[in-house]
Amino acid sequence: MLTLDTITVRQDDFRLSADLSVAQGSHVALIGPSGAGKSTLLSVIAGFFPPASGRVLWQGQDITGAAPGTRPLSILFQDQNLFPHLTAAENVGLGLRPDLRLAAGEHEAVSRALTRTGLAGMENRKPAALSGGQQSRVALARVLLRSRPLMLLDEPFAALGPALKAEMLDLVAEIAEETRATVLMVSHDPGDALRFAPDTIVVADGIAHPPQPTGALLDNPPPALAAYLDVTPPSGR
Repeated sequence: MLTLDTITVRQDDFRLSADLSVAQGSHVALIGPSGAGKSTLLSVIAGFFPPASGRVLWQGQDITGAAPGTRPLSILFQDQNLFPHLTAAENVGLGLRPDLRLAAGEHEAVSRALTRTGLAGMENRKPAALSGGQQSRVALARVLLRSRPLMLLDEPFAALGPALKAEMLDLVAEIAEETRATVLMVSHDPGDALRFAPDTIVVADGIAHPPQPTGALLDNPPPALAAYLDVTPPSGR
């Protein structure tokens, strides 16, 4: 279980609080207005941004002070974070060893990860020779190879077309089911949340709210989410 225990984030005039838990193996979307703090919350979990107060717990263990590289997670960014001078296989291999001094078995693991994500035969291509969807698959293959129990997705497929984005979301869900990974996904698209995440965290007005069922939340959004989605909330809300 991932627990954000009375987390407070402060940066200049920005404030965000979170006091919530995400069950192991869950697929959860983070949705809310631009600038509300969705990516910031992922950065706190990943260790890139320290909270002003509170704790980040994984399986009951306090990881608030742990270095990013030691945390039990992988993160996919919108820009895929691929190195342009490295091949697809080398970019994936970084998930195992930053110096890329891979043993024979590790090279085989890289090949299996590329095959699993539909990139067999493209091991020697550099990112510039790959389509946007193929670059996303390289980044996902690296996450697959790392096999961490927590995956953070910061809109990695936002630049893809609807059909390809849906395909990538389905592939992430399939891989997460196989590895029993917990997944948190930042999204601006309620359709993506409905497709991928049974539960959703609304981030709005300085608060990351505890997860709620996605369908019910989108059918009956609170005022801040309704304003963001440009819909009229039901009466009484």
